[in-house]
Amino acid sequence: MDKNMKWLKESRVNSTINSLKKNGMNGYLVNSHEELIEKINELTNDGDTVSCGGSMSLFETGVIDYLRSGKYNFLDRYEDGLSKDDLKKLYRNTFSADVYFTSTNAITEKGELYNVDGNGNRVAAMLYGPDKVIIIAGVNKIVENIEEAIKRNERVSAPANCKRLNKVTPCVKVGHCMDCSSEDRICNEYTIIRRQGNEDRIHVIFLNEELGY
Repeated sequence: MDKNMKWLKESRVNSTINSLKKNGMNGYLVNSHEELIEKINELTNDGDTVSCGGSMSLFETGVIDYLRSGKYNFLDRYEDGLSKDDLKKLYRNTFSADVYFTSTNAITEKGELYNVDGNGNRVAAMLYGPDKVIIIAGVNKIVENIEEAIKRNERVSAPANCKRLNKVTPCVKVGHCMDCSSEDRICNEYTIIRRQGNEDRIHVIFLNEELGY
């Protein structure tokens, strides 16, 4: 990457990190997957009970494999053979987890987290329950404001995730949100996290590359 473009991207990330701090949340910039794991180790303890939300970013960065390494008591939603009742129990147990790992649909330059969920388990745990929430995000998730965050979900997150999940929705056909009434619709719960009262609860780790949807 050109050094000037690298500087520009890092400046935007650092400005967003400062905004997160003002809103009672923590932000960090790492430049490699190795640095990402080092930062995760700083924020967690061996034996912690951890869980995660549905996230391509966690797979792309190898975080899911790391959570499975035996270092943690991992409530693994992706474990083979889980029934609907098993998942229901796991989602509820997640509220008592020490650490919750996830990504986010968008982060505004003002330090706001914007998310849209299908059944709400991910956003619910981000809002309340786990003692600590660690959000892994690529620099592509940073947007100017909530209006841009909404557009990003409509043009990127929603259609890409519907395609990934093999949903039968209009956005899979046209490549953007149609505000559908499909039974397969995954845009159901909309949340904005603007501030945190507990300054040690939410931690956003930006990896200096593009990740996820």
